[in-house]
Amino acid sequence: MLYVDIPSPADLKSLAAHRDDICVSIYLPTTPVSQETAGDRIELKNLAKQALRQLETANADKRRVAALMEHLDDLVDDDEFWRFQARSLAVLATPDNARTFRVPNTLATIVEVSDRFHLKPLLRAVAFPNTCFVLALAEGGVRVIQVSADLPAAVVSVDGAPKDAASAVGRSTVNDRSPSRRLQGSEGQKVLLRQFARKVDQALRGLLTGSDVPLVLAASEPLASIYRSVNTYAHLAKSGIDGSPVYLTDAQLADRARALLDGLNRDEIARWKTAFVARENEGRATTDIASAARAATYGAVETMLVDIDEVVPGTVDETNGAISFSKSADASNYGVVDEIANRVIRSGGRILGVRRADIPGGKSLAAILRYAM
Repeated sequence: MLYVDIPSPADLKSLAAHRDDICVSIYLPTTPVSQETAGDRIELKNLAKQALRQLETANADKRRVAALMEHLDDLVDDDEFWRFQARSLAVLATPDNARTFRVPNTLATIVEVSDRFHLKPLLRAVAFPNTCFVLALAEGGVRVIQVSADLPAAVVSVDGAPKDAASAVGRSTVNDRSPSRRLQGSEGQKVLLRQFARKVDQALRGLLTGSDVPLVLAASEPLASIYRSVNTYAHLAKSGIDGSPVYLTDAQLADRARALLDGLNRDEIARWKTAFVARENEGRATTDIASAARAATYGAVETMLVDIDEVVPGTVDETNGAISFSKSADASNYGVVDEIANRVIRSGGRILGVRRADIPGGKSLAAILRYAM
């Protein structure tokens, strides 16, 4: 099972605004298999040493550096923490605090040292999570399956979930056709199925509250439509797995869910690109880093695609967005595209973290503006 804690929009906004004398951002791929995490712990220790060398070169305050390294060393040594991992780990640390996020997609290894956090790699997990829950719903039973990009499907236990539709409504069957009963025929069946669906939705709240992981519904009609009519989870996917899930294995449901998620992600990027072309003709779109920096500084960026893997070192002026590029990364600069993304987040814009191949022209970023500049 993946242990995922993706930052919320409020988390991202807070992290994007954070400034400190020392901010270290470390990203590394990890394994969710707890017996195999020894290598990941060694890698984190090595990456922490890279950050230390940058800080020493920059003559950072030794006491503050020692406090930071203590946080990172404690994390490496925390056996309980390493029992629960996902596909990648983000560590955002200062001398006063260390925050971690476990994400379901595989990220490139990165170490960034600056006065602000490097957040771009997290943005893909926020925009396009590679994990979901499948709710396999039928009159005869309920299954919830956790799906990740490259791990076997795992059945999740849900406290309070009804065993089946009949027991949920206190009857021997929901298909009573007797004309002497008040709830009879197809309309009576729908009433009972709606009661069943509400109980399932209520049970899922314990699992899903506070989460934004997509929920994919696998059900046949009329139960599929009935469940959607009573659902209270904001992230129920609009598309589902059609037909009865009764004869589908957990692995088959996971495969169909992954294909569905991939399709939803591709569709969203395709819609974004169509909008980009239209706005470009209106002078409201750009792939130029300098232009995007200026627009982001003035709060003019509505949405932006960014390459989550690339780091372009430099600085961005706080008042006018002018960029000064650097030849190499060190503790005196930061990733300028990451900083542009942070400014978009702080001004209420939306960032989609993608691979370079998804960005128009194969650029580092592409932005749609609120107005022409």
